[in-house]
Amino acid sequence: MVWQLILGGTLVLLAGVALGFFIARKYMMNYLKKNPPINEQMLKVMMMQMGMKPSQKKINQMMQAMNKQQGK
Repeated sequence: MVWQLILGGTLVLLAGVALGFFIARKYMMNYLKKNPPINEQMLKVMMMQMGMKPSQKKINQMMQAMNKQQGK
């Protein structure tokens, strides 16, 4: 009787953790898709701070590389 209660509670806990993980993962993927962490303007400012003279071609290449890495 007691072991059934412990086993049931453990299974419910594991199912809740797994479900919470997948819900949080889906939420974060949607959030990052709608609000990308870096845009072209931010990239241009970062390159200027590093002492580079950013050309539009270089910015486009870096944006494409970042989008490819994210799986877009």
